[in-house]
Amino acid sequence: MVMQDGGTVDVRPGADPGRAAPEHSGAYLASGLCLALYGGALLAWILYGIAQGNGTAWDFVEGLFNPGASTGAQALGPYEWSFSVAFLAVAGLSLAQRRAARSAALFCALLLLAVSLREGVGLFHAAYRDQYSNDPLGGWALATRGLGLVTALVVLALLFPAAERPARPRVAPAPDGPEARWRRLSRVCGVLFLITAVIRVGWCVRDLTTGSTDIGRYLRGVVDGSVPGTLDLSASVEFTTVGSALALLVVGVIAIRGRRDIRGALLVFAAVELYLTVRTVVWLAVTDFFSLSSETPEGALSMATTAYALAAMTSVVVLATGRGPGGYDGMRGPVGPRVPTSE
Repeated sequence: MVMQDGGTVDVRPGADPGRAAPEHSGAYLASGLCLALYGGALLAWILYGIAQGNGTAWDFVEGLFNPGASTGAQALGPYEWSFSVAFLAVAGLSLAQRRAARSAALFCALLLLAVSLREGVGLFHAAYRDQYSNDPLGGWALATRGLGLVTALVVLALLFPAAERPARPRVAPAPDGPEARWRRLSRVCGVLFLITAVIRVGWCVRDLTTGSTDIGRYLRGVVDGSVPGTLDLSASVEFTTVGSALALLVVGVIAIRGRRDIRGALLVFAAVELYLTVRTVVWLAVTDFFSLSSETPEGALSMATTAYALAAMTSVVVLATGRGPGGYDGMRGPVGPRVPTSE
């Protein structure tokens, strides 16, 4: 309190709008520790692959963005590389108890749960189970899978109930206020996600209907970890294609609804998709696909959809990274009662 013109003014700062409520502190801390542990396990697999591979660490760094570069035998693929960084980043936000970490952590947990359920289906096959026993690293691979399942269940159990309960505003929100601005930006991100999902589904249907793909085996590969026939921690093409399309669809729908707590999930998945798209663009460049794409309608369409994905994911990352209006940085916490000053 300070005196001004014979009156008092409350200048105490409000609560940090980006910080989780104190009653959810334990949930954020425990979730952050679990995500950090699993992200560290993936990082250990990456380092092991670099140490055991024929290439150098620089070869691996080049291979992060150039699919044509030789990275040696790797236990993990590009999706796992990107999500290992995402898990560690979300873990840091959770340990810092930032509200944006909640939707990001829940998104990562649901993804881990899907991977674990797929692997669980695969373990019903005796031949696939035997691979865990026969492979020298089978025990470590199984432990990593188990850690992923535990992490998913812990995060979901702790953070689903940790939703913020904003107080009812005393007045209607202004049409040009931070809440309204965030809803508009959120809907833009949602539309970009949904269009990307439709494009991905279209390419998937096209690949399945050309006659060169066994549709039954492809669909089994989405939900059964034993279909590839090898013990591999990296996700299969079937799972990543269908899983990413579903993730884009679900997150896009929630974003269109203008939910204030979707920002973290938007940022994490858009960043992962942006990295993978940049990697694709590098591959197209080194294979001289740019100069050949105009020769066929399919090539031109592939170029157009890739360009759209690059622009869309960049836009979502930029929109979700800025000081968020609405339910994030733009909402102020409660302040003490004000006493009008005497004029």
